Amino acid sequence: TKMMGVDQESSSSIPPGFRFHPTDEELVGYYLKKKVASQRIDLDVIREIDLYKIEPWDLQERCRIGYEEQKEWYFFSHKDKKYPTGTRTNRATVAGFWKATGRDKAVYLNSKLIGMRKTLVFYSGRAPNGQKSDWIIHEYYSLESHQNAPPQEEGWVVCRAFK
Repeated sequence: TKMMGVDQESSSSIPPGFRFHPTDEELVGYYLKKKVASQRIDLDVIREIDLYKIEPWDLQERCRIGYEEQKEWYFFSHKDKKYPTGTRTNRATVAGFWKATGRDKAVYLNSKLIGMRKTLVFYSGRAPNGQKSDWIIHEYYSLESHQNAPPQEEGWVVCRAFK
């Protein structure tokens, strides 16, 4: 596999044998919370990705953590609103689109509701005739209000991609 200099550097800071398997609670209650509040994350292994500018098969290289084989890829992304006023989100890429499926699942931390998990499936082609793929993303968004968060930070979500 071809590795860019940037990727190599970020990979080399990860110790051998390191596995990244955060729970839903950790993704929302620690990583996303710190991201929204612009706080430093101790081991900064989650990359920022514009989900709508790359295809799901590019995530494997872009979101590699260390040298171990991965079955899941994590990244932060900004929710891209389709219509300035609406709540519907634009999830199209060049090769296809992400489609929300099922209902959002609540994420609790110490019995307090802190966020939601949305499930997205990738279809190649154009809606409504897309071809369903094996790619799935769990998109986590926070329900906690962050008083001191700059407005542009509110739109962050943290995602787990797998197939």
